[in-house]
Amino acid sequence: MELSNRSGDHPPAAAPEKTSVAGGLMPLLATAREKLKLKDLPAALAIYESILASASDRSDVLMTISADLGTNGYVQEIIEVLAPRYDVEKHGAPAGINLLQAYLVTRNAEAAQHLLDLLFSLGRPELEARLVGFSNAVAELFISETEAVHTAEPGKKISLVSISKPIWFYGLEPLTPHLWTRSSGKPRRVAFAQCALLGLENPLALAGQPENETGQLCRGLPLWLAETFSYSAGYAPVAAIGTFGDQYAVFPMEWTAENLRQFNDSTEGGLDYVVTGTLRNRNDDFELIVRIWEVKKFRELKSFSAQWTPASGDSALLQLREQLCKYMEWTALPAQAGLTYSVSPAPLSYILSLGASLSFFLSDKGVLASNQQPENLSALLRAAQVNYPNPPAQFALIASLLRHPDLGIKGEPEAYQHAKKWLNSAEAAACQVEALQAKLA
Repeated sequence: MELSNRSGDHPPAAAPEKTSVAGGLMPLLATAREKLKLKDLPAALAIYESILASASDRSDVLMTISADLGTNGYVQEIIEVLAPRYDVEKHGAPAGINLLQAYLVTRNAEAAQHLLDLLFSLGRPELEARLVGFSNAVAELFISETEAVHTAEPGKKISLVSISKPIWFYGLEPLTPHLWTRSSGKPRRVAFAQCALLGLENPLALAGQPENETGQLCRGLPLWLAETFSYSAGYAPVAAIGTFGDQYAVFPMEWTAENLRQFNDSTEGGLDYVVTGTLRNRNDDFELIVRIWEVKKFRELKSFSAQWTPASGDSALLQLREQLCKYMEWTALPAQAGLTYSVSPAPLSYILSLGASLSFFLSDKGVLASNQQPENLSALLRAAQVNYPNPPAQFALIASLLRHPDLGIKGEPEAYQHAKKWLNSAEAAACQVEALQAKLA
Protein backbone atom coordinates (compact mmCIF):
# COMPACT_ATOMS: atom_id res chain seq x y z
CA MET A 1 0.00 0.00 0.00
CA GLU A 2 1.22 3.50 -0.82
CA LEU A 3 -0.18 5.49 2.06
CA SER A 4 -0.31 9.23 2.41
CA ASN A 5 1.69 10.85 5.18
CA ARG A 6 2.52 14.18 3.55
CA SER A 7 1.83 17.44 5.31
CA GLY A 8 1.11 19.12 1.98
CA ASP A 9 -2.06 17.00 1.57
CA HIS A 10 -3.94 18.69 4.40
CA PRO A 11 -4.46 22.19 5.76
CA PRO A 12 -1.83 23.33 8.26
CA ALA A 13 -2.84 22.94 11.90
CA ALA A 14 -3.06 25.91 14.20
CA ALA A 15 0.10 26.77 16.17
CA PRO A 16 -1.19 25.64 19.58
CA GLU A 17 -2.11 22.25 18.12
CA LYS A 18 1.39 21.76 16.69
CA THR A 19 2.88 22.49 20.08
CA SER A 20 0.59 19.93 21.66
CA VAL A 21 1.68 17.30 19.16
CA ALA A 22 5.35 17.97 19.67
CA GLY A 23 5.05 17.96 23.44
CA GLY A 24 2.74 15.01 23.97
CA LEU A 25 1.36 12.96 21.12
CA MET A 26 4.37 12.75 18.83
CA PRO A 27 6.44 10.69 21.30
CA LEU A 28 3.46 8.38 21.81
CA LEU A 29 3.03 7.95 18.05
CA ALA A 30 6.75 7.24 17.72
CA THR A 31 6.53 4.63 20.48
CA ALA A 32 3.58 2.96 18.73
CA ARG A 33 5.54 2.95 15.48
CA GLU A 34 8.40 1.12 17.20
CA LYS A 35 5.95 -1.43 18.61
CA LEU A 36 4.69 -2.09 15.06
CA LYS A 37 8.24 -2.63 13.83
CA LEU A 38 8.71 -5.18 16.62
CA LYS A 39 5.45 -6.91 15.56
CA ASP A 40 3.83 -6.01 18.87
CA LEU A 41 0.48 -5.02 17.41
CA PRO A 42 -1.56 -5.21 20.66
CA ALA A 43 0.79 -2.75 22.36
CA ALA A 44 0.63 -0.35 19.42
CA LEU A 45 -3.16 -0.50 19.31
CA ALA A 46 -3.36 0.17 23.03
CA ILE A 47 -1.28 3.33 22.53
CA TYR A 48 -3.47 4.40 19.61
CA GLU A 49 -6.60 3.97 21.72
CA SER A 50 -5.14 6.18 24.44
CA ILE A 51 -4.21 8.83 21.88
CA LEU A 52 -7.59 8.76 20.11
CA ALA A 53 -9.47 9.07 23.38
CA SER A 54 -8.56 12.76 23.33
CA ALA A 55 -7.34 13.43 19.80
CA SER A 56 -9.75 11.61 17.46
CA ASP A 57 -10.68 14.97 15.86
CA ARG A 58 -7.10 15.50 14.68
CA SER A 59 -6.65 14.85 10.96
CA ASP A 60 -2.86 14.61 11.31
CA VAL A 61 -3.17 11.98 14.03
CA LEU A 62 -5.48 9.77 11.95
CA MET A 63 -3.22 10.19 8.95
CA THR A 64 -0.10 9.19 10.92
CA ILE A 65 -1.75 6.18 12.54
CA SER A 66 -3.14 4.87 9.25
CA ALA A 67 0.17 5.41 7.44
CA ASP A 68 2.16 3.59 10.12
CA LEU A 69 -0.27 0.67 10.22
CA GLY A 70 -0.23 0.34 6.44
CA THR A 71 3.53 0.60 6.15
CA ASN A 72 3.85 -2.32 8.57
CA GLY A 73 1.25 -4.43 6.76
CA TYR A 74 -1.68 -4.05 9.17
CA VAL A 75 -4.35 -3.18 6.61
CA GLN A 76 -7.43 -4.57 8.35
CA GLU A 77 -6.45 -2.62 11.48
CA ILE A 78 -6.58 0.63 9.47
CA ILE A 79 -10.25 -0.06 8.86
CA GLU A 80 -10.92 -1.05 12.46
CA VAL A 81 -9.26 2.08 13.84
CA LEU A 82 -10.28 4.70 11.24
CA ALA A 83 -13.69 3.66 9.94
CA PRO A 84 -15.65 4.38 13.16
CA ARG A 85 -13.93 7.76 13.58
CA TYR A 86 -13.30 9.17 10.11
CA ASP A 87 -15.34 12.19 9.05
CA VAL A 88 -14.55 13.58 5.60
CA GLU A 89 -15.42 17.18 6.51
CA LYS A 90 -13.49 17.07 9.78
CA HIS A 91 -10.43 15.04 8.78
CA GLY A 92 -10.02 15.89 5.09
CA ALA A 93 -8.53 13.78 2.33
CA PRO A 94 -5.22 12.23 3.49
CA ALA A 95 -6.57 9.89 6.17
CA GLY A 96 -9.56 9.18 3.93
CA ILE A 97 -7.29 8.11 1.08
CA ASN A 98 -5.44 5.75 3.42
CA LEU A 99 -8.76 4.25 4.52
CA LEU A 100 -9.89 3.99 0.88
CA GLN A 101 -6.76 2.04 -0.03
CA ALA A 102 -7.40 -0.31 2.88
CA TYR A 103 -10.90 -0.97 1.57
CA LEU A 104 -9.47 -1.74 -1.87
CA VAL A 105 -6.83 -4.13 -0.48
CA THR A 106 -9.50 -5.98 1.53
CA ARG A 107 -11.80 -5.96 -1.55
CA ASN A 108 -14.64 -4.11 0.14
CA ALA A 109 -16.00 -2.44 -3.00
CA GLU A 110 -19.20 -1.16 -1.39
CA ALA A 111 -17.39 0.71 1.40
CA ALA A 112 -14.71 1.94 -1.03
CA GLN A 113 -17.30 3.40 -3.40
CA HIS A 114 -19.13 5.16 -0.57
CA LEU A 115 -15.90 6.69 0.76
CA LEU A 116 -14.80 7.66 -2.75
CA ASP A 117 -18.06 9.55 -3.27
CA LEU A 118 -17.42 11.44 -0.02
CA LEU A 119 -13.89 12.35 -1.09
CA PHE A 120 -15.13 13.60 -4.47
CA SER A 121 -17.65 15.77 -2.59
CA LEU A 122 -14.76 17.78 -1.12
CA GLY A 123 -14.36 19.37 -4.55
CA ARG A 124 -10.57 19.64 -4.42
CA PRO A 125 -9.18 19.95 -8.00
CA GLU A 126 -5.66 18.90 -6.95
CA LEU A 127 -7.05 15.50 -5.87
CA GLU A 128 -9.24 14.87 -8.91
CA ALA A 129 -6.74 12.88 -10.99
CA ARG A 130 -5.85 10.71 -8.01
CA LEU A 131 -9.49 10.08 -7.14
CA VAL A 132 -10.30 9.18 -10.75
CA GLY A 133 -7.58 6.56 -10.55
CA PHE A 134 -9.18 5.17 -7.41
CA SER A 135 -12.55 5.25 -9.18
CA ASN A 136 -11.17 3.00 -11.91
CA ALA A 137 -9.79 0.64 -9.27
CA VAL A 138 -13.16 0.46 -7.52
CA ALA A 139 -14.88 -0.19 -10.86
CA GLU A 140 -12.49 -3.05 -11.62
CA LEU A 141 -13.12 -4.47 -8.16
CA PHE A 142 -16.86 -4.17 -8.66
CA ILE A 143 -16.66 -6.02 -11.97
CA SER A 144 -14.38 -8.74 -10.60
CA GLU A 145 -16.56 -9.23 -7.52
CA THR A 146 -19.70 -9.43 -9.66
CA GLU A 147 -18.10 -11.96 -11.99
CA ALA A 148 -16.81 -13.91 -9.00
CA VAL A 149 -20.40 -14.41 -7.90
CA HIS A 150 -21.03 -16.34 -11.09
CA THR A 151 -18.14 -18.82 -11.17
CA ALA A 152 -20.14 -22.02 -11.50
CA GLU A 153 -19.78 -22.03 -15.27
CA PRO A 154 -16.53 -20.38 -16.43
CA GLY A 155 -16.60 -18.78 -19.86
CA LYS A 156 -20.02 -17.20 -19.55
CA LYS A 157 -20.35 -13.46 -19.22
CA ILE A 158 -22.96 -11.20 -17.72
CA SER A 159 -25.25 -9.67 -20.34
CA LEU A 160 -27.80 -6.88 -20.03
CA VAL A 161 -31.28 -7.38 -21.44
CA SER A 162 -32.94 -4.10 -22.40
CA ILE A 163 -36.72 -3.88 -21.93
CA SER A 164 -37.90 -0.85 -23.88
CA LYS A 165 -41.67 -1.27 -23.46
CA PRO A 166 -43.92 -2.09 -20.51
CA ILE A 167 -43.17 -5.75 -19.86
CA TRP A 168 -46.83 -6.77 -20.18
CA PHE A 169 -47.11 -5.03 -23.58
CA TYR A 170 -44.83 -7.62 -25.16
CA GLY A 171 -47.62 -10.17 -24.77
CA LEU A 172 -50.47 -7.90 -25.85
CA GLU A 173 -49.00 -5.76 -28.62
CA PRO A 174 -50.40 -7.78 -31.57
CA LEU A 175 -53.93 -7.62 -30.11
CA THR A 176 -53.98 -4.14 -28.58
CA PRO A 177 -51.28 -1.97 -30.18
CA HIS A 178 -53.04 1.21 -29.01
CA LEU A 179 -52.21 0.57 -25.33
CA TRP A 180 -48.73 2.04 -25.67
CA THR A 181 -47.15 4.53 -28.07
CA ARG A 182 -43.59 5.78 -28.12
CA SER A 183 -42.97 9.38 -27.12
CA SER A 184 -42.61 11.65 -30.17
CA GLY A 185 -39.92 14.20 -30.94
CA LYS A 186 -36.40 13.78 -29.58
CA PRO A 187 -36.94 12.24 -26.18
CA ARG A 188 -34.33 12.04 -23.44
CA ARG A 189 -32.97 8.52 -23.14
CA VAL A 190 -32.98 7.14 -19.61
CA ALA A 191 -32.07 3.65 -18.42
CA PHE A 192 -33.30 2.15 -15.16
CA ALA A 193 -30.72 -0.39 -14.02
CA GLN A 194 -31.37 -3.58 -12.09
CA CYS A 195 -30.94 -2.87 -8.39
CA ALA A 196 -27.82 -4.08 -6.65
CA LEU A 197 -28.55 -6.31 -3.67
CA LEU A 198 -26.36 -5.44 -0.71
CA GLY A 199 -25.46 -7.64 2.22
CA LEU A 200 -26.03 -11.00 0.52
CA GLU A 201 -24.28 -14.05 1.92
CA ASN A 202 -24.80 -16.18 -1.19
CA PRO A 203 -25.66 -14.12 -4.30
CA LEU A 204 -25.20 -17.12 -6.60
CA ALA A 205 -27.98 -19.04 -4.84
CA LEU A 206 -30.34 -16.08 -5.19
CA ALA A 207 -29.53 -15.77 -8.90
CA GLY A 208 -31.12 -19.17 -9.43
CA GLN A 209 -34.31 -18.35 -7.52
CA PRO A 210 -36.39 -15.75 -9.37
CA GLU A 211 -39.41 -16.56 -7.20
CA ASN A 212 -37.56 -15.08 -4.22
CA GLU A 213 -39.22 -11.78 -3.27
CA THR A 214 -35.97 -9.85 -2.96
CA GLY A 215 -34.84 -11.06 -6.38
CA GLN A 216 -38.17 -10.08 -7.92
CA LEU A 217 -37.92 -6.65 -6.31
CA CYS A 218 -34.44 -5.90 -7.69
CA ARG A 219 -35.74 -6.56 -11.23
CA GLY A 220 -39.31 -5.35 -10.78
CA LEU A 221 -38.31 -1.91 -9.49
CA PRO A 222 -36.51 -0.81 -12.70
CA LEU A 223 -39.37 -2.29 -14.76
CA TRP A 224 -41.89 -0.27 -12.72
CA LEU A 225 -39.95 2.99 -13.06
CA ALA A 226 -39.25 2.41 -16.76
CA GLU A 227 -42.97 1.75 -17.31
CA THR A 228 -43.81 4.96 -15.46
CA PHE A 229 -41.55 6.99 -17.75
CA SER A 230 -42.72 5.19 -20.87
CA TYR A 231 -45.99 7.08 -20.31
CA SER A 232 -44.21 10.42 -19.86
CA ALA A 233 -43.81 12.96 -22.62
CA GLY A 234 -40.19 13.55 -23.55
CA TYR A 235 -38.63 10.30 -22.31
CA ALA A 236 -37.52 7.08 -24.00
CA PRO A 237 -36.81 4.70 -21.10
CA VAL A 238 -35.39 1.20 -20.93
CA ALA A 239 -34.98 -1.22 -18.04
CA ALA A 240 -31.61 -3.01 -17.96
CA ILE A 241 -31.67 -6.52 -16.44
CA GLY A 242 -28.62 -8.75 -16.00
CA THR A 243 -28.43 -12.37 -17.13
CA PHE A 244 -25.64 -14.90 -16.79
CA GLY A 245 -25.99 -17.72 -19.26
CA ASP A 246 -29.56 -18.95 -18.91
CA GLN A 247 -30.12 -17.57 -15.41
CA TYR A 248 -30.40 -14.17 -13.79
CA ALA A 249 -27.32 -12.24 -12.71
CA VAL A 250 -27.17 -10.69 -9.26
CA PHE A 251 -25.19 -7.51 -8.62
CA PRO A 252 -23.85 -7.55 -5.06
CA MET A 253 -22.15 -4.14 -5.40
CA GLU A 254 -23.45 -0.69 -6.27
CA TRP A 255 -23.05 0.50 -9.86
CA THR A 256 -20.09 2.86 -10.29
CA ALA A 257 -19.37 5.66 -12.76
CA GLU A 258 -17.13 3.27 -14.71
CA ASN A 259 -19.95 0.71 -14.95
CA LEU A 260 -22.22 3.43 -16.27
CA ARG A 261 -19.61 4.45 -18.83
CA GLN A 262 -19.38 0.87 -20.10
CA PHE A 263 -23.17 0.58 -20.18
CA ASN A 264 -23.51 3.80 -22.14
CA ASP A 265 -20.79 2.82 -24.62
CA SER A 266 -22.59 -0.46 -25.33
CA THR A 267 -25.97 1.25 -25.88
CA GLU A 268 -26.80 2.24 -29.44
CA GLY A 269 -27.27 6.00 -29.56
CA GLY A 270 -26.06 6.41 -25.98
CA LEU A 271 -27.99 7.55 -22.94
CA ASP A 272 -28.76 10.84 -21.26
CA TYR A 273 -29.44 9.49 -17.78
CA VAL A 274 -29.09 6.27 -15.84
CA VAL A 275 -31.05 5.58 -12.67
CA THR A 276 -29.41 3.01 -10.40
CA GLY A 277 -30.56 1.52 -7.14
CA THR A 278 -29.34 -0.46 -4.16
CA LEU A 279 -31.67 -2.67 -2.17
CA ARG A 280 -31.01 -4.16 1.23
CA ASN A 281 -33.26 -6.57 3.12
CA ARG A 282 -32.70 -7.08 6.84
CA ASN A 283 -35.37 -9.44 8.18
CA ASP A 284 -38.03 -7.91 5.91
CA ASP A 285 -36.94 -4.36 6.73
CA PHE A 286 -36.17 -3.02 3.27
CA GLU A 287 -33.99 -0.04 2.37
CA LEU A 288 -33.83 1.30 -1.18
CA ILE A 289 -31.51 4.06 -2.41
CA VAL A 290 -32.05 5.39 -5.94
CA ARG A 291 -29.43 7.53 -7.68
CA ILE A 292 -29.90 9.62 -10.84
CA TRP A 293 -26.78 9.93 -12.96
CA GLU A 294 -26.07 12.35 -15.80
CA VAL A 295 -24.22 10.33 -18.41
CA LYS A 296 -22.53 13.24 -20.18
CA LYS A 297 -20.33 13.97 -17.15
CA PHE A 298 -20.88 10.63 -15.35
CA ARG A 299 -21.89 12.46 -12.21
CA GLU A 300 -24.61 11.85 -9.67
CA LEU A 301 -27.37 14.44 -9.83
CA LYS A 302 -29.69 13.38 -7.04
CA SER A 303 -30.50 10.48 -4.76
CA PHE A 304 -33.68 9.38 -3.01
CA SER A 305 -34.24 6.74 -0.37
CA ALA A 306 -37.12 4.70 0.99
CA GLN A 307 -37.45 2.33 3.93
CA TRP A 308 -40.35 -0.03 4.49
CA THR A 309 -41.68 -3.19 6.03
CA PRO A 310 -44.19 -5.41 4.22
CA ALA A 311 -46.97 -3.37 5.86
CA SER A 312 -45.63 0.06 4.83
CA GLY A 313 -44.17 -0.72 1.41
CA ASP A 314 -46.93 0.81 -0.69
CA SER A 315 -46.82 4.26 0.92
CA ALA A 316 -42.99 4.36 0.91
CA LEU A 317 -42.74 3.38 -2.76
CA LEU A 318 -45.46 5.80 -3.85
CA GLN A 319 -43.61 8.61 -2.11
CA LEU A 320 -40.32 7.66 -3.76
CA ARG A 321 -41.99 7.52 -7.16
CA GLU A 322 -43.50 10.96 -6.62
CA GLN A 323 -40.11 12.43 -5.67
CA LEU A 324 -38.41 10.89 -8.68
CA CYS A 325 -41.10 12.03 -11.12
CA LYS A 326 -41.06 15.55 -9.72
CA TYR A 327 -37.30 15.84 -9.99
CA MET A 328 -37.25 14.49 -13.55
CA GLU A 329 -40.26 16.61 -14.58
CA TRP A 330 -42.53 13.72 -15.46
CA THR A 331 -45.51 14.81 -17.59
CA ALA A 332 -48.24 12.46 -18.78
CA LEU A 333 -48.63 11.61 -22.43
CA PRO A 334 -51.91 12.82 -23.94
CA ALA A 335 -54.78 10.38 -23.58
CA GLN A 336 -55.12 9.82 -27.32
CA ALA A 337 -51.61 8.32 -27.39
CA GLY A 338 -52.97 5.07 -25.93
CA LEU A 339 -53.74 3.92 -22.42
CA THR A 340 -54.28 6.75 -19.95
CA TYR A 341 -51.65 5.82 -17.43
CA SER A 342 -52.53 5.58 -13.75
CA VAL A 343 -50.42 4.68 -10.74
CA SER A 344 -50.93 1.31 -9.10
CA PRO A 345 -52.48 2.00 -5.67
CA ALA A 346 -50.62 -1.02 -4.22
CA PRO A 347 -47.24 -0.75 -5.97
CA LEU A 348 -45.32 -3.29 -3.89
CA SER A 349 -47.40 -6.22 -5.12
CA TYR A 350 -47.37 -4.79 -8.64
CA ILE A 351 -43.57 -4.51 -8.67
CA LEU A 352 -43.29 -8.14 -7.59
CA SER A 353 -45.69 -9.11 -10.37
CA LEU A 354 -43.51 -7.30 -12.92
CA GLY A 355 -40.54 -9.35 -11.73
CA ALA A 356 -42.59 -12.51 -12.28
CA SER A 357 -43.79 -11.25 -15.68
CA LEU A 358 -40.20 -10.72 -16.76
CA SER A 359 -39.32 -14.31 -15.83
CA PHE A 360 -42.22 -15.69 -17.89
CA PHE A 361 -41.32 -13.46 -20.84
CA LEU A 362 -37.60 -14.30 -20.87
CA SER A 363 -38.31 -17.99 -20.35
CA ASP A 364 -40.73 -17.95 -23.28
CA LYS A 365 -38.03 -16.33 -25.43
CA GLY A 366 -35.45 -18.94 -24.41
CA VAL A 367 -33.26 -16.41 -22.59
CA LEU A 368 -33.84 -18.08 -19.21
CA ALA A 369 -34.02 -21.76 -18.35
CA SER A 370 -37.52 -22.96 -17.56
CA ASN A 371 -36.61 -23.53 -13.91
CA GLN A 372 -36.02 -19.79 -13.54
CA GLN A 373 -39.71 -18.94 -13.90
CA PRO A 374 -42.21 -18.96 -10.99
CA GLU A 375 -44.25 -22.11 -10.54
CA ASN A 376 -47.58 -20.31 -10.92
CA LEU A 377 -49.28 -16.96 -11.46
CA SER A 378 -49.96 -16.23 -7.79
CA ALA A 379 -47.87 -13.04 -7.69
CA LEU A 380 -49.64 -11.69 -10.78
CA LEU A 381 -53.09 -12.65 -9.52
CA ARG A 382 -52.46 -11.05 -6.12
CA ALA A 383 -51.30 -7.82 -7.76
CA ALA A 384 -54.34 -7.76 -10.07
CA GLN A 385 -56.68 -8.28 -7.13
CA VAL A 386 -55.30 -5.52 -4.91
CA ASN A 387 -54.91 -3.13 -7.86
CA TYR A 388 -58.31 -3.88 -9.41
CA PRO A 389 -59.03 -0.40 -10.84
CA ASN A 390 -55.57 -0.24 -12.36
CA PRO A 391 -55.35 -1.54 -15.98
CA PRO A 392 -51.58 -2.26 -16.10
CA ALA A 393 -51.86 -4.69 -13.19
CA GLN A 394 -54.62 -6.54 -15.06
CA PHE A 395 -52.69 -6.52 -18.34
CA ALA A 396 -49.66 -8.07 -16.63
CA LEU A 397 -51.82 -10.99 -15.51
CA ILE A 398 -53.57 -11.32 -18.88
CA ALA A 399 -50.30 -11.28 -20.85
CA SER A 400 -48.93 -14.11 -18.71
CA LEU A 401 -52.20 -16.07 -19.06
CA LEU A 402 -51.90 -15.83 -22.84
CA ARG A 403 -48.30 -16.98 -22.65
CA HIS A 404 -48.55 -19.65 -19.97
CA PRO A 405 -49.72 -22.63 -22.10
CA ASP A 406 -46.37 -22.46 -23.89
CA LEU A 407 -44.49 -22.45 -20.58
CA GLY A 408 -45.80 -25.71 -19.17
CA ILE A 409 -47.74 -24.07 -16.34
CA LYS A 410 -50.76 -25.97 -15.06
CA GLY A 411 -54.27 -24.54 -15.29
CA GLU A 412 -54.93 -21.33 -13.39
CA PRO A 413 -58.73 -21.25 -12.98
CA GLU A 414 -58.77 -18.45 -10.39
CA ALA A 415 -56.52 -16.28 -12.53
CA TYR A 416 -58.68 -16.89 -15.61
CA GLN A 417 -61.83 -16.09 -13.66
CA HIS A 418 -60.39 -12.82 -12.40
CA ALA A 419 -59.16 -11.78 -15.86
CA LYS A 420 -62.50 -12.52 -17.53
CA LYS A 421 -64.36 -10.59 -14.84
CA TRP A 422 -62.14 -7.55 -15.28
CA LEU A 423 -62.41 -7.67 -19.08
CA ASN A 424 -66.16 -7.17 -18.66
CA SER A 425 -65.69 -4.14 -16.41
CA ALA A 426 -66.06 -0.45 -17.18
CA GLU A 427 -62.29 0.01 -16.77
CA ALA A 428 -61.64 -2.56 -19.50
CA ALA A 429 -64.24 -1.01 -21.79
CA ALA A 430 -62.48 2.34 -21.52
CA CYS A 431 -59.25 0.67 -22.70
CA GLN A 432 -60.95 -0.80 -25.82
CA VAL A 433 -59.62 -4.31 -25.35
CA GLU A 434 -62.33 -6.36 -27.05
CA ALA A 435 -59.64 -8.42 -28.75
CA LEU A 436 -58.48 -9.64 -25.36
CA GLN A 437 -62.03 -10.59 -24.40
CA ALA A 438 -62.27 -12.75 -27.51
CA LYS A 439 -58.86 -14.31 -26.93
CA LEU A 440 -59.67 -15.41 -23.36
CA ALA A 441 -63.23 -16.46 -24.12
